[in-house]
Amino acid sequence: MKLEEFDYTLPEELIAQTPLKNRSDSRLMLVNKDTGETSHDVFSNISDYLKKADVLVLNNTSVIPARLFGTKVPTGASIEVLLLEQKEDDIWECLVKKARKIKKGTTVTFGDGRLKAECVGVYDEGIREFKMLYDGVFYEILDELGEMPLPPYIHEKLENPDRYQTVYSKVKGSAAAPTAGLHFTKSLLKALEDNGITIVHVTLHVGLGTFRPVNVDNIKDHKMHEEYYHMTQETADILNQAKANNSRIIAVGTTSLRTLETIMQKHDRFVETSGYSDIFIYPGYTFKAIDALITNFHLPKSTLLMLVSALSSKKIIMDAYQEAIGQRYRFFSFGDSMFIR
Repeated sequence: MKLEEFDYTLPEELIAQTPLKNRSDSRLMLVNKDTGETSHDVFSNISDYLKKADVLVLNNTSVIPARLFGTKVPTGASIEVLLLEQKEDDIWECLVKKARKIKKGTTVTFGDGRLKAECVGVYDEGIREFKMLYDGVFYEILDELGEMPLPPYIHEKLENPDRYQTVYSKVKGSAAAPTAGLHFTKSLLKALEDNGITIVHVTLHVGLGTFRPVNVDNIKDHKMHEEYYHMTQETADILNQAKANNSRIIAVGTTSLRTLETIMQKHDRFVETSGYSDIFIYPGYTFKAIDALITNFHLPKSTLLMLVSALSSKKIIMDAYQEAIGQRYRFFSFGDSMFIR
């Protein structure tokens, strides 16, 4: 499969720049994954399309203010650092702009020296490992010095940083939000549970693997970057029971889906486990874990667009995207939603 097969033209004005006032007011496109039949609603009515025995799987990761602006010592050159993943203790894997300026042993300072980062590892594609040097509590310092890492296609300032968090975010560690979950409110989640829908959580810290661009013509040559995941025994038990009962398992977001498929591929059942996923899902993949997916509209030529195409078919998904463009849906992180079922 060629990368160009997953390309489409999106009018720039359809890239959502700000979240809606009310999270669940986003539009909802429903796509039959087998026939391609589509219909349209609003997300607040999602319960109309769920069954009493369904299990919704949410990614409870929390976005950290992972974007830091600092200066190189001693030259004073401006350096932008995006924290991707905590590797051990105070060692962080980071994506660096102007990475060629950062060699092993280079120090970058942030916030008048309250936080310093010493480069201890140099890798391809702008990746560096830094040892963080500071006094106090790292996340408290990060809250003061860091910025929410909004995607580069969002140009407007986010007035309330909490709007780039899900209402169920819990475990700190993501460099980007699991955006399919941004449509849920606490009252909507409670209403779903009251209707007999079971809700469980997994954790996948969103990093480079989710938003790294594909730079090869043949998509099978693309290598995914690893991202940390965790599943509890409680979640595993509920999901195994759902499988036994032939209940639908519905992933909320591609990160939840990748976590579930990674575990099922490794263990052939759900288990309490932690690890690193580099699973790359594209058309031809056989799903073992999930039955349906709630997701947003994804960038052209992205691994996420390839993933949703695998759940249905490339033609059905690309046709649905063209319909969404024609219907003036809002795209990407703060955009509207799709339920592939």
